[in-house]
Amino acid sequence: MNTPRSFPFRTVASLIAGRAIEGTGPRLPIIYPATGQAVGELIEADAALVDQAVAAARASFRSGAWSKRSVGKRQDVLMQIHDVVRAHAAELAELECLNTGIVMRELKLRHIERAAYNFRFFAEHIGQSAGQVYTQTEGYQTVVVREPVGVAALLAPWNAPVALASMKVAAAIAFGNSCVLKPSEQTPLALYRFVELLHEAGLPPGVVNLINGRGPVTGHALVSHPDIDLVSFTGGTETGRSIMAAAGQNLVPCTMELGGKSANIVFASADPERALDGPLLGIFSNNGQQCLAGSRILLERRIADDFIARFTERARRIRIGDPMDDATELGPLASRSHMHRVLGFVETARADGCSLITGGRQPEGAGEGFYVEPTAVLAPSNAVRVAQDEIFGPFATFLLFDTPDQAIEMANDSRFGLVSYLWSDHLPTVMRASEGLRSGVVWVNTPMMRELRAPFGGYRESGVGREGGAACEAFYTEPKTISIPTVPPVLRKLGAG
Repeated sequence: MNTPRSFPFRTVASLIAGRAIEGTGPRLPIIYPATGQAVGELIEADAALVDQAVAAARASFRSGAWSKRSVGKRQDVLMQIHDVVRAHAAELAELECLNTGIVMRELKLRHIERAAYNFRFFAEHIGQSAGQVYTQTEGYQTVVVREPVGVAALLAPWNAPVALASMKVAAAIAFGNSCVLKPSEQTPLALYRFVELLHEAGLPPGVVNLINGRGPVTGHALVSHPDIDLVSFTGGTETGRSIMAAAGQNLVPCTMELGGKSANIVFASADPERALDGPLLGIFSNNGQQCLAGSRILLERRIADDFIARFTERARRIRIGDPMDDATELGPLASRSHMHRVLGFVETARADGCSLITGGRQPEGAGEGFYVEPTAVLAPSNAVRVAQDEIFGPFATFLLFDTPDQAIEMANDSRFGLVSYLWSDHLPTVMRASEGLRSGVVWVNTPMMRELRAPFGGYRESGVGREGGAACEAFYTEPKTISIPTVPPVLRKLGAG
């Protein structure tokens, strides 16, 4: 399934104030998911090293070298980062593929391009951002300005490290903050090089610091640190709970982009070809490992048999293989333990009365790679575990409905509420469903897309807060109100007799 390749063995430590620091923590293996081989090792940052990283971020913030730099000069550096990331796209994509198993084509066309664009977007955003002036109160002019908050702790997930971490970093530093970035311990390779590139592009030392290690060790030391002002996390819901609890001890604001079990609703009024292509992309792109995945496919009963037959035929033809081959459509899952977890849901589905339609096993020739065939089951109801639990793999659950109201009720019957997908060319159906769905984002007749100007985030257990242009500005800045009299006010003369 994979062409034998040899890769240089890499050691990844921490980057603090622009310098590589190894520390004395344990060394953890970095695994290539396509073969199961170790391609590097991570040196874990302990609490003392985390403290050093936070201190470097605080020192850079207080110095004003970045936080007090003019908007125009910050824009120049952000645009330079955009250019440098694009110039190193092939290098970053290979490192990301080596660490995650995501197909190279997706990395080059989507992830790395998006990472570069995040810096361009926020460079443009801060150039248009404005304060407020109030003159309604007679004799006073009140000005509201926004200032950077301070030091942000940014925690990135393993399923799209560069794309998702870059959004947090770009937003935090665009508004003048300094930060400490912690990737997942599974996927540090590309982000280490990414932070090196930030400095090569002209970012002052200490503005972005990188620490590596496991969540209960390095992550906990970071989010509970008393000198952290903000926390932004993308990852699992249970981890998000523990992070918010730790940060809450210091009254630190958090944004959380957490899990999802998104409904992909296909009505009989949908274009049949686009409504097939979209759900296939929604569950099988990024190797099925994305919080945005349309993992519950809700089908109007009268089109269900034909849809499932065509979906199954296409799923069985998906090209599984070497993620470094651009012809591959589905690569391996990120780790051996996660592969076993995803495969375990096949027996869970059978026990709950679901019918296995396709997949449900490792493909032939997988060797030591963490591959799972594109999998789909037909569920008897929305109450079964494979319709409620986030599986986070190439695993679709089909559910049937008869009316739009049934579809909406079923879609909302979830503890999650991140995104929803609607497929219909009937405008009243689209309007009724988009109004009724309880999710932070609704995509109509399109697979996943991000409008960075709009808020992005979820309802219920899918998260707290939002990301996006104005949403990030609200989170990464503090409003300051300054009231100035336009004429000297008459003051009472206490104690004047």
